[in-house]
Order: sequence, then C-alpha cells, then structure tokens
Amino acid sequence: MSDIKNVSPSRRRFMQLGATSGGALLFGFSLFGCNKEGDRKDAPPEKAVGQASTHHSDTPAGLARDAFIRIDRAGVVTLVIHKVEMGQGTFTSMPMLLAEELGADLSKVKLEQAPANNELYADPLLGGQVTGGSTSVRGAWKPLREAGAMVRSVLVAAAAEQWNVDADELQVVAGTVRHGESGRSAHFGQLVDAASKMDLPKNVKLKNPKQFVLIGKSVKRLDSAAKVNGEAQFGIDARLPNMGIAAVAASPVTGGKLVGVDEAKAMAVKGVRQVLRLEGAVAVVADHFWAAKQGLAAAAPRWDDGANGKVSLAGIVGDMMKVSEGSGALAKNAGDALKALEAEGGRKVEAIYEMPFLAHATMEPINCTVDLRADGCDLWVGTQVPALAQGAAAKVAGIPVEKVKVHNYYIGGGFGRRLEVDYVIQAVAFAKLAKGPIKFVWTREEDIQHDMFRPYYVDRLAARLDDKGRPAAWFHRTTGSSIMSRFAPPAVKNGVDPDAVEGAADLQYTLPNMRVEYVRHEPPGVPTAFWRGVGPTHNVFVVESFIDELAQAAKQDPVVFRRALLDKSPRTLAVLNLAAQKAGWGKPLAPVAGRKVGRGVSAQFAFGSYMAQVAEVSVGPDGDVRLHRVVCAVDCGQPVNPDTIAAQIEGGIIFGATAALWNEITINRGRVQQTNFGDYRMMRINEAPVVEVHIVNSTDEPGGIGEPGTSGIAPALTNAVFAATGKRIRKLPIGDQLGRG
Repeated sequence: MSDIKNVSPSRRRFMQLGATSGGALLFGFSLFGCNKEGDRKDAPPEKAVGQASTHHSDTPAGLARDAFIRIDRAGVVTLVIHKVEMGQGTFTSMPMLLAEELGADLSKVKLEQAPANNELYADPLLGGQVTGGSTSVRGAWKPLREAGAMVRSVLVAAAAEQWNVDADELQVVAGTVRHGESGRSAHFGQLVDAASKMDLPKNVKLKNPKQFVLIGKSVKRLDSAAKVNGEAQFGIDARLPNMGIAAVAASPVTGGKLVGVDEAKAMAVKGVRQVLRLEGAVAVVADHFWAAKQGLAAAAPRWDDGANGKVSLAGIVGDMMKVSEGSGALAKNAGDALKALEAEGGRKVEAIYEMPFLAHATMEPINCTVDLRADGCDLWVGTQVPALAQGAAAKVAGIPVEKVKVHNYYIGGGFGRRLEVDYVIQAVAFAKLAKGPIKFVWTREEDIQHDMFRPYYVDRLAARLDDKGRPAAWFHRTTGSSIMSRFAPPAVKNGVDPDAVEGAADLQYTLPNMRVEYVRHEPPGVPTAFWRGVGPTHNVFVVESFIDELAQAAKQDPVVFRRALLDKSPRTLAVLNLAAQKAGWGKPLAPVAGRKVGRGVSAQFAFGSYMAQVAEVSVGPDGDVRLHRVVCAVDCGQPVNPDTIAAQIEGGIIFGATAALWNEITINRGRVQQTNFGDYRMMRINEAPVVEVHIVNSTDEPGGIGEPGTSGIAPALTNAVFAATGKRIRKLPIGDQLGRG
C-alpha cells in the first residue's frame, strides 16, 4: 500500500507512473462526490451509519472519496477495495464491475483491502468507510464501471497513438487492446507507460447491458480457492512473534464491576503469563488459548452486578406493553387513519406482535489482536467499520488516529455485529496493561452473552376493511429501542428512528388512510444493535403477517388479496406472481404422513430490491414445525453475479428461518440465559429446506441482496403455519407455541 499513502485526496483526476517495483500505472478517481459542508447535518438517513464512522474517527465531514486502480507492466490490474468480504461476495462483484468496462481478464484482477481512511474510502451511499445495509453493489455500480471505462479509454488512446490508427478501430478483450485489421495487439502492461502521459476523459460512455460479457453471468467466487486451501486469513488467524493469547470475561450483567479474581490460581496454570483487569472485565493471557481459558476458569472472577442485577425479560416486556399503549412519534401519515378506523361499516381488525432479542452468533467469534507500543498501535481484526475501529482505538490508547493501523481481514460472519467496536475498545484497554502483542478471543459463551442484540419489539396494528374487503384504514405503532439514537443521532428526526420503521412506513400496498408511529423504549441493561436485515426483519414480519390476517378477515386468498393492493407497484406484483406460479400456489400440497401441511406467502420492498417468498411447512401433532421448501422470486435490478445472488438469498432464508423457528435471547437477574448453540439453536443441514431462487431479468440499477432474504422468510413461514393449523403466530420465535393438537 506504500504507493498509495502519499496520494493527495485533493487531486480530483490524475494519473501517474507509480514507484512500485517493476513500474505500475496508478489511477486515482474522485468517484463518489459529496458536499463539503453540512454533510452530516442534512444527510438522508441511509448515510447515518457511515457518518457515525466519520464522526467517531475524527475525520472531516467532507469526504474526498477516491478509489484506486493500479496496472503493472505484467498486465495485472489491482483494485484497492473499500469494502470488506464477509461471505457476501464483494470480492467478486466489485472486480466484475471494474473488469466489465475496463475489458480486463477477470482472473488478472487482484484486490487489496483498503486501509482505514474515511477520506479516501467512504461508501457513496453510507457516507463513510462501512460495509453494511446491502449497499456494496448499489454504491459501486456506476462509479467502478466509470473508473473502468476511463482507464480503458487511455489504454486505447495509447495503443492508437503507437499504431497510428483511429481509436474507434480498436477493441479491448480480456486485458488486451486489439486492432482487427492489422492483427496487432498489446496487453495492458505494455501500454501503461504511454497511457500514464495521457489525461483521463471528463466523460465516458458506459456499455449497454446488451454488451455485457461479465455482468449478469454466474462467475465463480474469486476468494473460494483461498478459503478452501487455507490461505484466506480471518481476524482470528492473526499470528505475531511472541504473541500472547487471552481469554476474556466481562461482567455477566451490563454495567457490573469486577470485585475480585483468584490471580494466584490463574497464574498457577501452566502457560499463563498475566491476568489483566478492567473495571468491568478480566482477561487471562497465556501461551495458547486452552491455557488462557483454563486460567480464566481458575481465576473465578467475582462481580458486583450493579443497578441492572434485577432486570428480567418479563419486566422489559411488561414495560414495553405499557408504553406501547400511548401515542408515538409520527413516522407516516396519509389521509386520516384514526378517523377511518372508527368509521361505521366493514370490519375492524387488531393485533399485537412481538419479536425477541436476537444474538448474531457469527461463525467466527469476536476477536481482536493488538500490538500497542510507544510509537503506535496495530490492530489485526475483522471489522465492517475499519475507520471507526481506528478512531476508537486511538481514543482509548490516547494517541493520534494516524498512529493506529488497522489490518482488516476476511470476516467470518458480520450480520451487523462487526459494525460495533466494543470489542476493539476492550482489547486496546487491556493492551494498555500488558506488553507485547496479544490476541483477545471471546469464547462462544462470551460472544452470545455479551452480544449487542437485535431489539425486542412490540407492535400494535389495526385496520378497517370496507364492505368490499379492502383496507380503508391502516394503523401501525412500533415500540422498541433506537439503535440510531446511539449510533448516529443525526438520523433521528422528530423522534423517529428511521431504522425502526423501515419496512413499515414505506409500504408498496395502496392504503388510502395510513398512520405509522414510533415509540422509543430502551430496555435497561440490554445493549441493542443492527442485525442482518435491520428494520425490515422486524417490520416485514409484522406487516406481512397482518396483511394475511386481513386477507383471512376478508375471506380472500392471501395472494389474491395482495395482488389487489399492488396496483401501483408493478415490480412487487411481478415477483409475487412469479413466486406464486413457481410454487404452484393454489394446487394441493403433497401430504406428509401424520402431519398437517400448508403454504404461506410474503412480499416486500427492502434495500432497493423487490422480493416474494412462498414457504411450505408441515406441523406435527406435538407442534413441531418443519420448513420443507421455499420459493423465492427477486427483482434486484441488473443482476451482477446471479450465482452470488442465489447464494445470498439461500443463506438469508436459512438465517431468518432459524431465528423465526427457535432463536431468542432471554434475561434473568440481568443475565443472558443462552450460552452456546445448545440453547441458541442453529438449523442443521438435515433441517434445511429446499430453496428455489428465481431472478427477474432486469436492466434497472441494482438493489441490495445480502439482507432481503432474511426479512422475508419469517412471515412466509408463520403464514404457512396458519394455513396448516389455523393458529396465528404473532410472537417469535415459534418454539413450542403450537403444543399438541
């Protein structure tokens, strides 16, 4: 990365011959543009997460968002990528966008992870160096293609000048510039010296989708080989000379304090080097993790629970039920829903829904390796917010932010958990008490019990159906904690957290009178954060479940009922029709011996993509629910890599179905009761449904795809349970609610 550090972000368009060994052409582009002043104050809600990163890392609000492309004399193209890879396929889709317009051989496009730097590597949609919100392809769709087209144009110009031919006579194919008439060709590396002397064009013409050779084709993941052969490095793989490894335990109650440890017993464990104490946590450092874990057990830390020692889930939910009865901040108001609800005629339907606290339970548990020295600090970590992690570490260490270097790795599952930097703060605080590099690793129990959880939600809904069975009024009040108020306060306007109402205030259905309210209620002692699918995982379940209830009240088929309300959203209607058709909606399900069977449906617009899912379930006499098949139709605009789209939807469906069936975090005496996968259940391969993904052929700008599958499956599943049993699920997880019958 040394050839990039001294590039001035104020140079808006330039090329230069880099000083790398062997020579290379380095391109820097102002790809994303921004307002210098007032960016944080007046920014739309979707930028809040990124702007929190810029704020907490003390970088200017006006970002010089540059991307860098390097071509060496061997013709290898290197993209310095501003996103992280956590299984979503970014390290394949980003090179595809660049290579499509550049005309590069995709196998010769290499990636370098961008260093922590909000000024250079901010996401155009999020406003900071952040990977999240299903924004990677959406944000880079035009900028990276334009970058590729610009570089292609100067390479073509260089070849045209050398060969004394018209540039229009040249073609770029698989990393070579070719002149068909004369048969001459040159690979990119042979042209970089001449191209470095040319100006980049101010404007470029991008390909018509009909000309795409990469985009829209299923391409094998570029990172698969490294992950299979073990070359891929995740944060937990960090290895440094003389590194200690630490096991960590924080107070089991949020806000609790450490009052004592048996340090002598811990130090007596072979391999233990040191016991580190903070106000609310302890770490045992050893030669290897097993010794550290045994030493921590021997230390037997004792805690003062503090003010949250009596917190219980029952108390939290009871308080939420009470506050949900009062009025909330107005998130959406169309017509006069309150008046229409009380009108005569038709039928009024009301319901209360609940969704539990959820843990992220990523495959790679929380970890962070720190080397804190007098002259600076290095972090080896997997994080979705490298600049935020850098800024947080600098503040804890008491050193300038430029003295902190973040070595960002592959992430073994983020799901929003690694948008947080609590574990980085803790690791650096411990490192101040020790000498030499230390890898801090949370056990699975520590990871689950000290997660930052998806909020608990209580939702009150009411609607009135007119004499024809159509909704004449719609009312929705959601109650829950405000993640944005903590993470990005500027996003909260007039008391409304935009994440808490996403998927509720922007419905695709035609509803003449609609009112959506938000009531903020913070549960004591339970930290909350983003969870894969964020607001829509909550609101799509509630909305699509209640739509099904209205269909039942109107005595209409659930798909037919939705169709009638989607007259102004043709793309949602199209995916609904496609999913229903592919699932065989209306046709009898094959019987399952001794079990009741049913189909359920959901439709949604979230993260810029349109999706419908049909779930097929069976329910046993003991209430056991099995999900057999899910048919999903998605319109995510122009598909970039269809294979990745299908994989992300499949993974999202498994993730969301697991939560809907079994997952919840419960609290007693301030303590999280779940500890590991024994009581925070994961779906096993023999329990996984068949998932069919049907992608709509579209040339619209791409939508997001990492999270929509998660948000759509829960209501499709519970609506299917209702179709099978006649029992409505208004509280997740389903668990043992159905009992025997």
